[in-house]
Amino acid sequence: MSHPRLENLNIESVAPLATPREMKAAIPLSAAAAATVARGRETLERILDGEDPRLIAVVGPCSIHNLDAAGEYAGRLKTLADEIAGSIFVVMRVYFEKPRSSIGWKGLINDPYMNDTFHIEEGIRMARHFLFRVAELGLPAGTELLDVLMPQYIGDLISWNVIGARTAEAQTHREIASGISTPIGFKNGTDGSLDAAINGVRSAMGPHHFLGVTEDGLPAVFSTTGNSYPHVVLRGGRKPNYDAVSIAACVAALRDAHLPQNLIVDCSHGNSGKKADRQGLVLKDVLTQIEAGQRAIRGFMLESNLEGGHQPMQANPALLNPRCSVTDECIDWPATEELLKEAHARIRKVIN
Repeated sequence: MSHPRLENLNIESVAPLATPREMKAAIPLSAAAAATVARGRETLERILDGEDPRLIAVVGPCSIHNLDAAGEYAGRLKTLADEIAGSIFVVMRVYFEKPRSSIGWKGLINDPYMNDTFHIEEGIRMARHFLFRVAELGLPAGTELLDVLMPQYIGDLISWNVIGARTAEAQTHREIASGISTPIGFKNGTDGSLDAAINGVRSAMGPHHFLGVTEDGLPAVFSTTGNSYPHVVLRGGRKPNYDAVSIAACVAALRDAHLPQNLIVDCSHGNSGKKADRQGLVLKDVLTQIEAGQRAIRGFMLESNLEGGHQPMQANPALLNPRCSVTDECIDWPATEELLKEAHARIRKVIN
C-alpha cells in the first residue's frame, strides 16, 4: 500500500549550502579584523556598564545594496569616527537582511543581485567579505539579527546586534540573544509599546536551551548562560518615543522590572516618521536630554548614506543609484558629518 505524500508539499527545490566552518575558512579573520571586533564589543560593554562615558552611535545605510558604495561610506565613516572618538564611539550600521511585513527585497544576503535569483550562498559570502573589509579598517559593525542561522556565518565579525520590532516578541530570537557574543538591543514594538523590548531584555539575560546548527552544519541543542548586555532601542511607533517623557517612562519600566536602565534612541523609523530630514531634530532633542542629566541614554542610531533620500527598486538593477538607499530614506553624508560633529562637541562638554 502506498502512502500519500506528506512532506515538502510546497517546496520547489532544496539547494545545499556551505557550512559556517567552510565559509569562515574561505574568508577567515585576520588578526587586525579580530582585534577590531573584540575592541568594539569591549567598548560597548564598558559604555553600557557606565565605565566609559561616551555615547554609542550606530550609523550607516538603511540597507547595503552596493558593496563599492558601502566601502566608500565605510572609509569616510572611519575617518570621522577617529575625529570624534573622544566623546562618540561609532559603530557602522551594516544591514544585509531586511524584515518584510508582506513582500519586497529582503536584502543582499537573500537576493544579492536584486533580480529574484536568490543566490543566498553568494549573498552570505559577499556579506562576510564586506564585514571583513570593514573590520580591517578598524571600524566595528552592527547588524540586525533576523535569520537565526546568520550568526554562525557572520557573527565573528559583528560587535553589536539588534532584534527588530517585528521579531522582538519571538522566543527563538530571545533565546539566541541570550547566547549571542555581543551586546544586543531589542526594539520596541511597531505600535510603540515597550513590553516586547523589556520582556526581550529580561529573557535574554537568562539561560536558555534551544535547537540550532553547529559550525559544521549539524543539528544541536545549545545551552546558554544568558547575555549581560541586552538593552532597549526606542524606535517610535504610532507616535515618536524619543521625548523626555517617553524616555523617563522607559527608564521607569526598566527600573520596575529590575533590569539595567540602558537604552539607545533610533532617530529614524517611527521617531522620524520615516522622514530622513527629521532625524537631526530627534538627535538634537536627545542630546539636550543628556545635557540635562539623562544618563540612561547610551547612544543613538542614524540611517545615513552617501546621498540622501531613497529610490524605488528597478526591474533592471543596473539603473539603481549605488549611493542612495533602496529601502528607507537616509540623510546624506554632509548631514551625517554635521550631526556627528555637533554630537561630539556637545557630549564632550558633558563628559569632561
